[in-house]
Amino acid sequence: MDFNVKKLAADAGTFLSRAVQFTEEKLGQAEKTELDAHLENLLAKAESTKVWTEKIMKQTEVLLQPNPNARIEEFVYEKLERKAPSRLNNQEQLAQYLIDAGNDFGPGTAYGNALINCGETQRRIGGAHRELVQTGAINFLTPLRNFIEGDYKTISKERKLLQNKRLDLDAAKTRLKKARVTEARASMWTEEVTRSEQELRITQSEFDRQAEITRLLLEGISSTHAHHLRCLNDFVEAQMTYFAQCYQYMLDLQKQLGSFPSTFVSNNNQSSLTPMQNVPLPSISASAPLPAASNSVVTSGFSELKATSGSRKARVLYDYDAANSSELSLLADEVITVYSMPGMDSDWLMGERGNQKGKVPITYLELLN
Repeated sequence: MDFNVKKLAADAGTFLSRAVQFTEEKLGQAEKTELDAHLENLLAKAESTKVWTEKIMKQTEVLLQPNPNARIEEFVYEKLERKAPSRLNNQEQLAQYLIDAGNDFGPGTAYGNALINCGETQRRIGGAHRELVQTGAINFLTPLRNFIEGDYKTISKERKLLQNKRLDLDAAKTRLKKARVTEARASMWTEEVTRSEQELRITQSEFDRQAEITRLLLEGISSTHAHHLRCLNDFVEAQMTYFAQCYQYMLDLQKQLGSFPSTFVSNNNQSSLTPMQNVPLPSISASAPLPAASNSVVTSGFSELKATSGSRKARVLYDYDAANSSELSLLADEVITVYSMPGMDSDWLMGERGNQKGKVPITYLELLN
């Protein structure tokens, strides 16, 4: 019990001594031991690393998960060491709406089929985004967070100890200086001077030791930068993969949709919109997916035409670029003559425009009465 009381008293005395020294330094009434320039630079580098790492980490989290409520929920579950419930991300939620709308309007209609195709593409993009979030969290955010919550906390702890040792050293210097002034005034040796000199030697040794420990930790910041650089490269590669996937998905979707007629794009209330046929689109070959190449959407008119040797007039719904010399290029809203030939694929007809003829996809046509 007596030991604990003495320890508490000693700690209180040390705390008071440091507080007095710190206050007098701020008031300019006491000298302060300055750290060497190399150590000061290391401390500044560590502080700068901590500040920028926190900013980069926070903004990366916003980039990967824009919903602040979702971020808070994930944080809470992480602290509870529990798995957060799986929810649709923004792309997957949009995909569900697009697909539901397409089914409601009818998969056999041009608009309904386009909505479903767009929905499936958004679903694939949503899956790619999930992979990006997971990869970014593991390979980039986790190392940054480990630095803030691990290495930098250790640095901060040792830096605080160094500050305390520095205050102890300067307080010992102040006491020795006062003891020597008292000794000079009394013109005789005093025991206080001896105790102060011994205390100064001890505090100087402890300060030097703590400065060396702190320096060694701070010099590890360069290794931290090298590690974070590797993590940054991993994150860039993950983003590159994600955007490449998105580009390919949208390219495939664009080929499926083709180019819509201008009458679908603009109306009296939206005359400022640019018609979509002015946007260059990739050519669609016979092997590419067609907007609605399915027997379920072939109308009875096409079935009757294929069953006879006659011909019909048909209006072109979308632009179509011929993939080879056996096909006929089409322009939206033009009217051509179509007929069937023996052995032709069920999704194709022969089309004629003047003296030009070639195979055309039936999903780009609307038979006229």
